[in-house]
Amino acid sequence: MVGMFKRYGLPVGIAIALLLIGLAGYLWWDHRGKADAAEHGERFTQALDRLEAGRLDEADKALAELAKDANDGSGASARLMRAGIAQQQGKADAAAKLFAEVAADADAPKPFRDLATIREVAIRFDSMPPQQVVDRLKPLAIAGNPWFGSAGELVGMAYLKQGKNDLAGPLFAAIAKDKAAPESLRRRARQMAGLLGIDAIEDAVKTANESAQTAQPGPPAPQ
Repeated sequence: MVGMFKRYGLPVGIAIALLLIGLAGYLWWDHRGKADAAEHGERFTQALDRLEAGRLDEADKALAELAKDANDGSGASARLMRAGIAQQQGKADAAAKLFAEVAADADAPKPFRDLATIREVAIRFDSMPPQQVVDRLKPLAIAGNPWFGSAGELVGMAYLKQGKNDLAGPLFAAIAKDKAAPESLRRRARQMAGLLGIDAIEDAVKTANESAQTAQPGPPAPQ
């Protein structure tokens, strides 16, 4: 035992020391990350409070500082909110630029990047070549994708600008039948599909009948 200790004691001791140092470093990193996330969340909440109070400039300034300091989802959220404020203030170019930054940020969560892409394209739609709109949004304009309705509508409009009614019509019809899409969007898509000769009325009639049946009063309660 003494011989083994003399032979292996130092390497084992070094290994244990390194393990403890590594564990301490991980615990510090984990604590620091949670503390930063809590601070970012608090700052984001304060910015939202200013936004709800109508103090747009103050909210934008706070969000700009948060976007610069945070490299997690809070930073991407802050930039999205800043883009929304800019759009509300009529600063379309500034809003599109901020949306583009989030869309191109590989560290931002994918749902944020997808949303930013759609919003950027929506703002720049009139000045963008139709094929560029299709290239940017076609990966999202797929049935089952959470952004199918919003992305599909823009892609369909781009197809119309290209004269590709044979592609636009079925796409609008698919959006009209997508129960996950907002009803206002489905209604617009149904109208566009009808104008392009695609029958999406059957789905509308079925939806109306189901709504009417749901709204019918039940039998009167016994007296």
